[in-house]
Amino acid sequence: MKRRPTITDVAAAAGVSVATVSKAVNGRYGVASETVDRVLAVVAELGYESSLIASSMRSRTTGVIGVLVADFEPFSAEILKGVGEALRDSRYDLLAYSGSHGAAEGWERRSLSRLSGTLVDGAIMVTPTVVNVSTEVPLVAIDPHTGPADLPTVECDSYGGALQATRYLLELGHTRIGFIAGRPDLRSSIARDAGYRRALTDAGLTLDPALVGSGSYQPDAVRVAAVEMLRRGDRPTAIFAANDISAMEIVKVAAELGIDVPRDLSVIGFDDIPEASKTTPALTTVRQPMQTLGAEAARLLLTLMDGHAPAATRVTLPTRLVPRATTAPPA
Repeated sequence: MKRRPTITDVAAAAGVSVATVSKAVNGRYGVASETVDRVLAVVAELGYESSLIASSMRSRTTGVIGVLVADFEPFSAEILKGVGEALRDSRYDLLAYSGSHGAAEGWERRSLSRLSGTLVDGAIMVTPTVVNVSTEVPLVAIDPHTGPADLPTVECDSYGGALQATRYLLELGHTRIGFIAGRPDLRSSIARDAGYRRALTDAGLTLDPALVGSGSYQPDAVRVAAVEMLRRGDRPTAIFAANDISAMEIVKVAAELGIDVPRDLSVIGFDDIPEASKTTPALTTVRQPMQTLGAEAARLLLTLMDGHAPAATRVTLPTRLVPRATTAPPA
């Protein structure tokens, strides 16, 4: 089988550096028009035009939208479904990308440096670890980083959802309500913490710092926080977790400690991932429309890629409580 030409082959045949070929490929400044013509001629001669990169040489586009995720877990999987549905009737393909160091801060910068202008025409970042990213392509963030950002964003009403969840537990009769927080660098996590605290304040209850744990959406950290909270003599009768994965881990810990859910402990999550309704007992949670998040982000990105100003650069979708079998009045 004949070996497929590489960018190094193009550079050697054109008598230029790989960096120059890359600039010519992506239409960047700093390359003389004669050099660009020579590179494109070599591309045609070698048959390199079959690749995505060579396609972008001719049209300055790749016809691909990238979705960058730290990991392929239930939340990001639902986001991808929504993006895919929104792009179904468009001319764009979808590329789901997770870097090998997705958990490290700033992974988006590395990923975008590899993808933008070469493999994708625009990108959607899911739960980014950074406020802003410099890139050559339009960019939208889902569930954005905290702090002021120039990026268009799509998120859900995390504050309102947390308020609903905590008030529901209060209405059931719980007064010792724990909270296991998510990633402190995400705007949504901060909002869920604030909604929990506001509900307690509105009910005239004083927050007990011992009932607030940090899970950062990591099962091991959630487990440590849950064990510490549930082994207390004055343990909570209910816990609100910042996402469903954390809530399901709390249910596991409770079972290991001989604490029955929901008789001895009520648990509420956030997201309503598909697994939430399939666990035993089925998880009470706050539903955010994850697929709609993905679809809205895709539509916003398409508007930007068409060169138009979107009607809004910050989209917030509603949430709603979904009562199931992990909540009940305190024993």
